[in-house]
Amino acid sequence: MNHLSRLLSILTILKSKRVVTGTDLAKRFEVSVRTIYRDIKKLEESGVPVITIEGRGYSISEGYMVAPIMFDEMEVNSLITAEQLISRTNDESLIQHFGQTLDKIKSVFKSSLQSQGEFLSKKMLVLNDGTENERSSSLSSIQMAIINFRVVDLKYQALGKEITSRIIEPLAILSYDKRWIVIGWCRLRQDHRSFRLDRIKHFRVLDEQFEDRNFDLGKYFRECEEVEFNP
Repeated sequence: MNHLSRLLSILTILKSKRVVTGTDLAKRFEVSVRTIYRDIKKLEESGVPVITIEGRGYSISEGYMVAPIMFDEMEVNSLITAEQLISRTNDESLIQHFGQTLDKIKSVFKSSLQSQGEFLSKKMLVLNDGTENERSSSLSSIQMAIINFRVVDLKYQALGKEITSRIIEPLAILSYDKRWIVIGWCRLRQDHRSFRLDRIKHFRVLDEQFEDRNFDLGKYFRECEEVEFNP
């Protein structure tokens, strides 16, 4: 990657994340941290409002706009592939919102890339194993609850059991065996519990906010002897 391409890529990354460390950028582009320092200085000299956050890394002033992003053929292909995969998920809200997002992204494609993307879409097929899965429509709302620390009220039916009411603090989302699962702090059980979204009969995101528990998903899996994915 030449110097100009790296500068543009760094700018794109800065716009896509709140804070990026020099070490992470150096690893990403396989250069030294000193080279990244020089690149950041070049961006600053060109008028890009890069903010250095002591001890954390780099950010960019909110509201700074860059020229429309250009996509290459392989990037377009990856988006078309993602569209095919997501269309086979079992959550209606994810399918809907990804479709809306992709329509916006496609609007900036050059006409030649739009044609190629449409062609590839007709030449791809993602098959499932024929297993009928219950569908859900709560993923997008629960994702919003996670990032905004909002409590969720569930009506939940575990396998072979009666419907129960649960108040949870949603902490993380995972996908396992084509099922979406939320891991949360269950106030009824006073412990972490996992809930399959396709078994949520009704849900309501409450106005109440909870304190950040600094939940570490990787640590949770390492410390749990067994995680039940089919409660």
